[in-house]
Amino acid sequence: MNPAAVATTNPATDAATALSPGTAASPGPAGRTANGHVTFLGAGPGDPGLLTLRAVEALALADLLVGDKNVLDVVRAHARADVHTAEPAADGEVLDTTAVADAAAQLVMTSARTGKRVVRAVAGDPGLDSCAAAEMLACAQAGIPFEVVPGIATEVGVPAYAGVPLSGGVRFVDAATASAGCWGEVGASDATLVVSTTLQTVAAAAAELIGAGRGPDTPLSVTVAGTTTRQRTWTATLATIAAELKATKALPTPEGPIAAIAVVGERAGQHEHLSWFETKPLFGWRVLVPRTKEQAASLSDQLRSYGAVPHEVPTIAVEPPRTPQQMERAVKGLVTGRYEWIAFTSVNAVKAVREKFEEYGLDARAFAGIKVAAVGEQTSRALVEFGVKPDLVPSGEQSAAGLLEDWPPYDPVFDPIDRVFLPRADIATETLVAGLVDLGWEVDDVTAYRTVRASPPPADTREAIKGGGFDAVLFTSSSTVRNLVGIAGKPHNVTVIACIGPATAKTAEEHGLRVDVMAPEPSVHALAQALADFGTARREAATLAGDPVTRPSERRPGARRRARV
Repeated sequence: MNPAAVATTNPATDAATALSPGTAASPGPAGRTANGHVTFLGAGPGDPGLLTLRAVEALALADLLVGDKNVLDVVRAHARADVHTAEPAADGEVLDTTAVADAAAQLVMTSARTGKRVVRAVAGDPGLDSCAAAEMLACAQAGIPFEVVPGIATEVGVPAYAGVPLSGGVRFVDAATASAGCWGEVGASDATLVVSTTLQTVAAAAAELIGAGRGPDTPLSVTVAGTTTRQRTWTATLATIAAELKATKALPTPEGPIAAIAVVGERAGQHEHLSWFETKPLFGWRVLVPRTKEQAASLSDQLRSYGAVPHEVPTIAVEPPRTPQQMERAVKGLVTGRYEWIAFTSVNAVKAVREKFEEYGLDARAFAGIKVAAVGEQTSRALVEFGVKPDLVPSGEQSAAGLLEDWPPYDPVFDPIDRVFLPRADIATETLVAGLVDLGWEVDDVTAYRTVRASPPPADTREAIKGGGFDAVLFTSSSTVRNLVGIAGKPHNVTVIACIGPATAKTAEEHGLRVDVMAPEPSVHALAQALADFGTARREAATLAGDPVTRPSERRPGARRRARV
């Protein structure tokens, strides 16, 4: 095997030496070392959420990940930041199955002999992958210890996501290797067939089945990009599938074969009633979230639950205050008993205080005897991670106004100290300070951090924003509107604009944007739900009118052509 057939990448400076087959350390007795180990891991059909708990554990321990690019994209998030990665294919070279197996086997064995923990990741389940089976045998013959972590088989997972149940008698067929005798056998049976094929050859497979005796009117479903937000399913019969794909212009041109899973039998006809994945309210929508990954974590998770693909773009950057003395005095006062309360209104405020604590060698014990208030789920979680459980969080609206609704008035009998420490951004509003003063408290309103406009996003993101590549954008404040337009340009007019409240909507309109969605209450989760409701109404209207369900970005000129599978 040509070592060039293995493409490797790693940020470490010694990556090439560490992964080169020619530099492997000499193996010990029987070809094994004390620590080297190979895990053959099933990455499932494509949805990263389908990885098993055991797979996540194995990935966290890996020194080297070996797999195709698409598989590596699925598993990489669960590995260490400094993990090595390798693809068993030469740059620009197309290898046959045997060559891929040979390349991968040599790489995993060489790396294991040097003491590395190697994860060989494959799509679906490794027990159903011929390359993985050959590599397992090679490891066994070489005395390399290995284990198998099963994954959800593509032939099972994709029909489940397409709303096609496989209960009852089922036969699995690989169209690429099926012989005439195989087609004759399965064509003559009445079992539900799951056929691994390509979009270009599914019509030929249907013709084989008709020729073998299956009725031309037998229902058939065809799914591509299964379990991902690019999934698409067509339903027809064995006789009409070719015309259906041609009519919907699904067949690609020079892009090459596109893997597909076809289900043949009465069960395929249930897709229309049981399709739960492709009918999610924001299925496939690219949604721009103008917040940092830390701020957008739970919001992005919520959007994914609606079928969307969130894309976080920070519009602000956080910097230390220009004069740190005020913050330093406040933290020292916190330790010496100057305050009765400390109120956190953002994750950044928690981070700023924590960093100052660490600078002074302090930890969460310095909060002893001090009441802690927090606004928002993310802020509360950041405090808990710091070791502090908030004493007060708003029972209703997660905002300064909501916090004031629950904040107790100062009582000289029960409150030995009348002062509140409020670490905030330099541009924070005065609502909370004024409200606390009205309740009888003295407030030290301290600039804990400054917010400045973030750097522009990458060129392709800017182009997608201006060119209509995003289906929706969520604006969570007036500053996110101003900053996004400032660093990336004005969103295209096909993009759905969703705003968290009237003030944000007014700013968006002042920038020439049409506001389509308004949150019923000022919370990011209510905003995401409002966008999902908008998507549901849009889908229902299209269905009622007999129109195809499309994403907003597919309305711009040329979008359908670019979005074609």
